[in-house]
Amino acid sequence: MEVTQILLNAQSVDGSIRKHAEESLKQFQEQNIPAFLLSLSSELANNEKPVDSRKLAGLILKNALDAKEQHRKNELVQRWLSLDIGVKAQIKAYLLQTLSSPVPDARSTASQVIAKIAGIELPQKQWPELIGSLLSNVHQLQPHVKQATLETLGYLCEEVSPQVVDQDQVNKILTAVVQGMNASEGSTDVRLAATRALYNALGFAQANFSNDMERDYIMRVVCEATLSPVVKIRQAAFECLVAISSTYYEKLASYMQDIFNITAKAVREDEEPVALQAIEFWSSICDEEIDILDDYGGDFTADSDVPCFYFIKQALPALVPMLLEMLLKQEEDQDQDEGAWNLAMAGGTCLGLVARTVGDDVVPLVMPFIEENLIKPDWRQREAATYAFGSILEGPSPDKLIPIVNVALNFMLSALMKDPNNHVKDTTAWTLGRIFEFLHGSTMETRIITKENCQQILTVLLQSMKDDPNVAEKACGALYFLAQGYEDVGLASPLSPYFQEIIQALLTVTHREDAGESRLRTAAYETLNEVVRCSTDETAPIVMQLVPVIMMELHQTLEAQKLSSDEREKQNELQGLLCGCLQVIIQKLGASETTKYAFLQYADQIMDLFLRVFACRNATVHEEAMLAIGALAYATGANFVKYMQGFYPYLEMGLQNFEEYQVCAITVGVVGDLCRALEDKVLPFCDGIMTQLLKDLSSNQLHRSVKPPIFSCFGDIALAIGENFEKYLIYAMPMLQSAAELSAHAASADDEMLEYTNQLRNGILEAYSGILQGFKNSPKTQLLLPYAPHVLQFLDTLYSEKDMDDTVMKTAIGVLGDLADTLGSHAGPLINRSVSSKDFLEECLSSDDHLIKESADWAKLAISRAIAG
Repeated sequence: MEVTQILLNAQSVDGSIRKHAEESLKQFQEQNIPAFLLSLSSELANNEKPVDSRKLAGLILKNALDAKEQHRKNELVQRWLSLDIGVKAQIKAYLLQTLSSPVPDARSTASQVIAKIAGIELPQKQWPELIGSLLSNVHQLQPHVKQATLETLGYLCEEVSPQVVDQDQVNKILTAVVQGMNASEGSTDVRLAATRALYNALGFAQANFSNDMERDYIMRVVCEATLSPVVKIRQAAFECLVAISSTYYEKLASYMQDIFNITAKAVREDEEPVALQAIEFWSSICDEEIDILDDYGGDFTADSDVPCFYFIKQALPALVPMLLEMLLKQEEDQDQDEGAWNLAMAGGTCLGLVARTVGDDVVPLVMPFIEENLIKPDWRQREAATYAFGSILEGPSPDKLIPIVNVALNFMLSALMKDPNNHVKDTTAWTLGRIFEFLHGSTMETRIITKENCQQILTVLLQSMKDDPNVAEKACGALYFLAQGYEDVGLASPLSPYFQEIIQALLTVTHREDAGESRLRTAAYETLNEVVRCSTDETAPIVMQLVPVIMMELHQTLEAQKLSSDEREKQNELQGLLCGCLQVIIQKLGASETTKYAFLQYADQIMDLFLRVFACRNATVHEEAMLAIGALAYATGANFVKYMQGFYPYLEMGLQNFEEYQVCAITVGVVGDLCRALEDKVLPFCDGIMTQLLKDLSSNQLHRSVKPPIFSCFGDIALAIGENFEKYLIYAMPMLQSAAELSAHAASADDEMLEYTNQLRNGILEAYSGILQGFKNSPKTQLLLPYAPHVLQFLDTLYSEKDMDDTVMKTAIGVLGDLADTLGSHAGPLINRSVSSKDFLEECLSSDDHLIKESADWAKLAISRAIAG
């Protein structure tokens, strides 16, 4: 059967035909990958073939080159690179030929596949002629060829990193793209493709943006494109401006006045998709300035990377009125729609960012709007005024806001009860939540919540929890922050007299018929958890009464039979929420000696329930149950050993769960909890656990984020079992050494990679620390001596790299102390010879961070003992 028919059958409405076709494609791919890819590319290039078979051929080709999971992606890249060079050349020729096809879908698919291949080959210095041949296409007369070529260049910039393309080619790509954007270009399709391509090419334009003439030219073309008669081009041009604002913030000063005029006109007059991007430009500038001001705490020294230009502060008098106008453009049903995004929401979000950027200066510009609209008969004006108020509560100082809040609070409470409009109530409850989040808590000098108004606030919030789901959800949120503000009050919380009533009201919400809407059930449990977490000893008996209630609910979810897949999903969600709730209760009651023993009468039943939860196959529920078991182990201590036999198989299952790596990471954390709870009683299970952890580390399928916690888990195990860790040294130490070498020189280009590298370093150091402490005072200490030079070398390298964060620094100096402390006089001469011990120690001793200093003081003592010894 020819491939065209199979591709069409694979899209058939008839399930059995479709299944058969999918099998045939799979077989073909497994038997002969070169022929399979060739026939797909030939199908895509053939203008005689039906468009549906061509599209699917292109899609399968694309998926044969790329995958979401990193390890699968690597396999596909290797598979492509190992194909015969002639086959690859033929496939690439077909793809380039498709760019001139009259069928838009075929061209577009070919563009994406070419970019995927470029992403694989260009870094390997293969296919050097690609960019040249694409650029020669741009001068073709046929608009559709130009359009497809520009689209390909755009995708190519998305797939390839700027280092791979030399500057000369970058200049040529940018020239072609910017020419394609010019108003003189006759075809709108070409102009649109060029504008979208520029968006992807901006990351390549560092050198061009540093040159005044080139930058002026690019900016002029982008600004002209924002005035195009075609909506999609205007939208794409504003998207370019947004990208420029974050990539080249420091180059914008001379253009800001023009950009303000362009964006203001678009926000007020243009169609929504364009206006939204124009607002996004200002949100993006806020993000940049917030970051800069955070980084340097407002005092700019000569060596600051980027100075703050205070664009927002300068634009305030014009920017704030524009954003306030947008708040009046609400949509009727936006509160019920999860993914809603419109001008009013964008305006409010931007206003919130403006408040965080400029602080107190925003308040006098917004207050008149609030005062004027808060009591208007039109709901839109009342809602906009409330939204404006809620948006400026983060950023300005409490001194500036609290007097206003004191006046507004009663009004808000009454609006939440009495306003006839759902939107107004929704936004009022949200605003109350923001008031409690930012202006209520033990750090505030002036209290906005007093004995007098506390009862009124609670009455209103509990009453609002019976309102429509979207309003009730926001009321739960407000109660969440109200409770959180009393976290550190010590003995008597103002909420204690109402505690029973609050808990009851929240449980009632979780049982509402419509609790599935607007995330209401989830919000109610999150709030219940926060109320329990922040409660004080005087309400502990009520928390204790909650235990059998939540256990009963969890039991009922486990008893449910014959569920549809939709019901099963709801069931899983509920089980996750209940396990999460039990975790918080266990932590609360297990933390205080007075409640712990009474609580432990439930431990057997709770553990049984958790084990039954594991029998249900669902990752989220497993995560929650795992976390709860960690808390239970911590509370029960050494007695937890009686549950280990039943729990161990699930622990092992969690450690083997590569696919759902969050489950794996959490299970690794629980191993740490078990080590701390069981101490040496964990020994019988260590062979299995260590085997699995070592397997995890050597697997290329496991997500990298799980590796740092695995290393620190070695430390937990060694601390728990002491010298019994001896038999694992020959496996664990080489793993730690090779990871240490990799992580010492991060040469990390981006912040994300550096952050990961520091997590990895910290994990490795925690392992060393645990192992060293575990062997302390043991006759087997000398087993660690051969590893000491390597540990010191690791510390020296870290010190010389100068890119440790504070956490790593504290752990590192601690390891130096552990080494001296455990190995004593044997370590003395080694430490004397190492750089880190002197300079690094000096630096840590004079650190501003008291934790680092504390760690260093201890290390200094241990080292001086070791050297004297």
